[in-house]
Parts: sequence; C-alpha cells; structure tokens
Amino acid sequence: MINKIYYHLPGLFDFYEFYRAFLPLYKKHREYFYSWCEIGSIYGAPADCIWGGGRVGFGDAKAASVAALMSEYDISARLTFSNSLITEKHLTDKKCNSLCTLFEKSNENANGVIIYSDLLLEYIKKNYPDFYFVSSTTKVLTDFTLFENELNRDDFRFVVPDFRLNKDFTKLNSLTKEQKDKVEFLCNECCFAGCYDRKNCYENVSRKSL
Repeated sequence: MINKIYYHLPGLFDFYEFYRAFLPLYKKHREYFYSWCEIGSIYGAPADCIWGGGRVGFGDAKAASVAALMSEYDISARLTFSNSLITEKHLTDKKCNSLCTLFEKSNENANGVIIYSDLLLEYIKKNYPDFYFVSSTTKVLTDFTLFENELNRDDFRFVVPDFRLNKDFTKLNSLTKEQKDKVEFLCNECCFAGCYDRKNCYENVSRKSL
C-alpha cells in the first residue's frame, strides 16, 4: 500500500483558467505526476464575498463554471468562509447564500467549507447540511491543547493548526489515529515563526471583506 499526500490548492475562483487547462492534464496523464500525491481539494472565495477571510479574494470566474469544472474532475471544492467578524446581520447575504446553494450538491465528491465563525458554522449546518467543514488556520491555534480540543469537535472533518505547530512532532505523534486523520498542515507560510501579529492580520482581512 502506498501512502499518499493530499494537496489542497488555492485559487478556486482566481485561477479558474489555469485549472481548466491543468486538470485535464492531471487526470489524463497521471504518469506525469508522482503516484504518491493527489489533489485533495481546491479552495477559495470569489471577489466581494463578505464571508471570506484569510486573504481577500479577487477571482471573478463564474461560480457555475467553477462548480461544473470541479464536478467534471471529481475534485472537492472548498469555499473559504473564514471571516472572523461575522454577525447575525451578515448571515442573509445573498451572494454567499447563492454560493452555498450552488456548491452544496454540485459534486458527487462532497464539497466543503473552510470556516472560522461558530455562528456561521451553525447557520450553514442548518441550511446547507451536505457540506463538510474544515476549521480554518486563521484561528491561529498555537496552543496545542486548544488545537487538540478542536480536533475533538465533531463539527470538523479536518483542522488546520497554526503553522508553528507543524514541527511539534512529540505532541503530534501522541495524537490518536482518529485525531491524526483530521490534521491538515499549512505549508510554505510567508510569516516568520516569531510573528506576533498574525491573528490581527487575519482580522484586518476579515474587516476588509465586510
């Protein structure tokens, strides 16, 4: 049995034209790629998406075209709804709800939502129950106990810790198999390890999105 690494790629809406050219190559010529790596998902949010966070999206590809492309190549699409400043008044946003309606059932391979806000989590769970959820790295979980608590929540299929826990091998190895299966790592982060302003930066992006 070959162990595989699953990569989660950015730019769901920003890089649509690239993926439209790349995915046929990826699917039809697997001999061009390492056998031990697969695409786990492609994630992102379009421009002017107020539920978005992490980074402001500028993608203007048509949502229906994006959903159709992911379905055609059986790749999970993840909507990046990691805004940390969501309040009740934001839940009825027409554009974001339309995205949920479109992507919830557009793919035999279930689509997901990368999320920060528990308020938004409960709203989407109630209204769009076919999504799975990923706890966003924008929560900046640098305390391993808090990270482990997040892994133990039934709400999340996957949890992305802050990149500064990536090399905490002793504690990571102590996790149960069920916990390990839920961990996804953020790689090639641009922040330096001692960054003290990371959470504030994410909050600033959330504010810009709103």
